[in-house]
This record gives sequence, structure tokens and C-alpha cells, in this order.
Amino acid sequence: MSTTEPRGHLLVPLYVHPSVDPEAWEVLAGESGRLYGVVLNAADGPGPYPDPAFTAAAARLRRAGVPLLGYVDTAYGARPARTVLRDVHRHRRWYGADGVFLDRVAADAASLPRYRRTVRAARLLGAATAVLNPGTHPDPRYAHLADLLVTFEGRWEDYRRAAVPEWTRSHPPYRFCHLVYAVPEHLGGEAARTAHERGAAVHCAVPGRGANPWRSAPLAADACGGEAG
Repeated sequence: MSTTEPRGHLLVPLYVHPSVDPEAWEVLAGESGRLYGVVLNAADGPGPYPDPAFTAAAARLRRAGVPLLGYVDTAYGARPARTVLRDVHRHRRWYGADGVFLDRVAADAASLPRYRRTVRAARLLGAATAVLNPGTHPDPRYAHLADLLVTFEGRWEDYRRAAVPEWTRSHPPYRFCHLVYAVPEHLGGEAARTAHERGAAVHCAVPGRGANPWRSAPLAADACGGEAG
């Protein structure tokens, strides 16, 4: 697990196909200095076979120096470990992913051993960065498993009322991430400042709504908020 501060403060789940919105991918290639990473999600994971459009888009981001994280669904611990690790391997082999974004992570203490084994195995497969997304504050011991822990994923209206438990203060801010959607475009800067004030050095805020709000990945730097002061 890395103990150094990340180079960027934006983690962007880019859940839109390059052929549908190529501009989103091109814009992010120019934001490499501000990006913690971009989450690749070809088909709720790497897909059953390499996607040429994703291969090309991922290569452009890599050339621009953007860290890539492969999306892997863990179904709150219900997916078999071999299936999860197969997806990790495919992201690495097909798209050159630098790390892994484990989604729908369980938050309870009983699941800790399973995720500890998963993260260790993912690193052996070449995942230099491991991000866990329970989408809420889990058992505090999850903070020791990964490089980055997503402790909020949800709507802006819910985020405005969200609380932060005291235990997070014992960890540096660059270990936490908040992902917020349905953010009014004129409040992107406020969302960034809120994440900073709540001890999360990494964040993303998008205006998207519906079943896949992350299809509206930022088309400009200020769409994911301004600098957190």
C-alpha cells in the first residue's frame, strides 16, 4: 500500500464508451496533472473480450500520463474470488490498467479477510494501485487494505447532509475519496471544497443523474469542481 500523497485529486469513473463520447476521453487526456486516475469500465468490467475502442482510448490516456484503474464489481463479496481476479487480469492485459477499482465493496468487519486476500492477489497480478469503493464509511480497518477508500458515493443532496465519523481523522486525507453525482454545474467548486473540508483529498462531482450518472464524466476541468483550497 502506498504511503505517499497522490499526484492528482480527481478520480473520474468514466463509464461512457469512447465511440459514444470521444470528447470526454480527449478532455481527460489533457488533465493528467489533476487526475488521481480514470476508472475504465468497458462492460461492467473489462468485458468478455478486448474492446478495440477501449484499447485505443486507454492507450491515449496512458501516453498522456493518466493512471488507469480497471473497474471490477465484487457484488459486496458475493462474486467468486477467481472471477474478480480474472477481471483484474483482463484489465491489466487488455487495457494496460495500472491498478484496480473494486466496486460494491462490503463494509462489514466479517468481509475484511476476503477483501484482504483479494487486494493482495490483485497486487500480485500487477495492480500497483488498489481502490476500494464501499460507497459509505465501512469498518475502520478497511482503510488499511487499499491505497484509496471511497467513503461516499451518492447524490449531491445526500452529500450535503452526510456526516464523517471521527476515526477518519487518524488517516491522511489522500486516503479518502468522495464521488458525488447530480451536482448542479454551478456548485462544482462547492462540492470540491466540501470534500476537502470533510477530509477527502480525492473526489469527483458530476452533473449526471439516473441509472448511470458517471456517463457524464467531466468535459471540462471545472465540471468536477475547482481546486480544493
